[in-house]
Amino acid sequence: MSRIVIGIQPVREAIRVHGNAIERVLLMQGAGKDSRPLDGIARWSEAHDVPVQRVDRLQLDRITHGGSHQGAVAFAPELEILAIHELLASNPTLITVLDRITDPQNFGAIIRSSVAFLADGIIWPEHDSAPLSPATFRASAGAIEHARLCRVSSLPAALHPLRDEGMLVVGLAGESSTRLEDLSLDRPTAIVVGAEGSGLRKGVRDACELLARLPTAPPLDTLNASVSAAIALYEVRRQRMAHDHAAATPV
Repeated sequence: MSRIVIGIQPVREAIRVHGNAIERVLLMQGAGKDSRPLDGIARWSEAHDVPVQRVDRLQLDRITHGGSHQGAVAFAPELEILAIHELLASNPTLITVLDRITDPQNFGAIIRSSVAFLADGIIWPEHDSAPLSPATFRASAGAIEHARLCRVSSLPAALHPLRDEGMLVVGLAGESSTRLEDLSLDRPTAIVVGAEGSGLRKGVRDACELLARLPTAPPLDTLNASVSAAIALYEVRRQRMAHDHAAATPV
């Protein structure tokens, strides 16, 4: 089985990661002034022994059900989904955990931030979550090809093995009196992000070791889920870079 990847950057990343395991690439013919990026993908595909076919826009529209394909579609291998024990076997130091992120744009954006800030894995529940769809792949701008993915049946149950392995499991909650930047995040950490507005479910909150908030200013007390995730992941990365810099600086 193959999955459909749409958009110039997602298709490029899929080819970069999977090479000739890509079944084929479809590129829009007659793109005119917009043909240069597509020509680049054609050359990139040929260099990786990936078959390329030029088709008209209507065919791409049908295949993508009207998705924003930018004239590029790839048929890529299915993504590998890890079990929780497989993810933990790699001794992760940072994991992003998602609770009820149902919008593909948010899901994809969080995947992109997770890869950018060196998260070792992304965990989400199979129910009440956005699907792994072409829209999600495109929103991640191809970052999903580099992500380690773990879909679970019960999110609260999945958090307990993380804590058993010594990870600090921190749920983002606007009402918490603890600010995220006041925590020491040098140890292995899981950042748990809930939906904007409703936040984390009670069972998920109870499974977290700590709750922490981002220092937003009144009158705003919540942020978009993908923005919250990016800020939290950056804070973990910032603290660790500062720690590494201090350790490398001679006394």
